[in-house]
Amino acid sequence: MSGLVNDGMDKGSMMESEDRIEKTVDIYVSAEAVRDMKHKKDTEDFDTQTSKTQTPQHTGSDSVRIKSSRAALVCLVLLCVLLLTADIVLCVYIYIKSTNYTEERDQLLTNITNITKERDGLIIKNINLTNERNQLIFKNTNLLNKSDQLRNELLIRDGWIYYQSSFYYMPNETNNWNKSRRYCTERGADLVIINNKEEQDFVKNMSGAAVVWIGLTDIDVENTWKWVDGSNMTSKFWAIAEPNGGRGENCVMTVAVLKLIDYIHPTLVGWIDESCDKAHQWICEKSMSQLIMP
Repeated sequence: MSGLVNDGMDKGSMMESEDRIEKTVDIYVSAEAVRDMKHKKDTEDFDTQTSKTQTPQHTGSDSVRIKSSRAALVCLVLLCVLLLTADIVLCVYIYIKSTNYTEERDQLLTNITNITKERDGLIIKNINLTNERNQLIFKNTNLLNKSDQLRNELLIRDGWIYYQSSFYYMPNETNNWNKSRRYCTERGADLVIINNKEEQDFVKNMSGAAVVWIGLTDIDVENTWKWVDGSNMTSKFWAIAEPNGGRGENCVMTVAVLKLIDYIHPTLVGWIDESCDKAHQWICEKSMSQLIMP
C-alpha cells in the first residue's frame, strides 16, 4: 500500500512538475513576446524620430543652397557693376588721352610750322649774307686793285718802295729823330717798324751804307723799348754790346755795313741806341691800310 501511495505521490509530483514547467515556459514565452513587442515599438518610435529629424535636416540644406545661390547672384551683379565701372573709367581715360594727343599733335604741327618759317628765314638770311660776302669780295678785289694802282703810282712818282704789304721811303737828307718822325707822319706814314729778319734785311739793303733812324725808343721808360705804334719790341737785332747809352741815348738807328763813321766803331753792325738829337737819315713806312683809307 505504501508502494501505491508512493506511486501515487510520484505521479502527482510528476504532474505538478510538468505543470510548473509549462507555466514557466508560458511565462518565458509571454516575456519574450512582451520584449518583441517593446522592441518593435521602440523601432517604430526610432524610425518616426529619425524621419522627423531628417526632415528638418533636408530643410536646412535647401536653405543653405538658396542662400548660396543668392550670394552668387549678388557677387555676379557686383562683378557686372565693377566691369561696367571699369569700362566707363577706361573710356573716359581713352577719351582724355585722345584729347591730349590731339592737342599735342596740334602743338607739334604749330611747332613744325614755326620751325619751317624760321628755316625759311635763315635761308633768306644766308642768301643775304652770301650776297654781302660776294659784295665784300668784290669790294676787296677793287681795293686790291686800287692798292696796286696806288703802289705803282708811288713807285713811279715819289720813289716809295713796296715790300710785304707796306711802302717804304728814305729821304736823301738828315735830321734828328723827332723831326725825322714828323716828316713821316706828315705824309701819312711813320718811322719804320722792323718785325722780323726779312724786314731787317730789306731795310739793310735799302739803306745801303747810310746810318738811318728807325721807329724804336725807350724815351718813356728806360730799357723798355717800344715801337712808334706803341707795340713792344719782339724781334731784336742789336749790334755787339748794344744798347749801352743809358738815359742819354733813347733813340735807335741801324747800321748796315762795316764802315768807320765818326764815332762809330767799324765792327758795329745792327741796331745802336743814340742820342735823339743827332742827325741821321731815316726810313718812313706806310702800311697798305694807310694807303687805302681816304
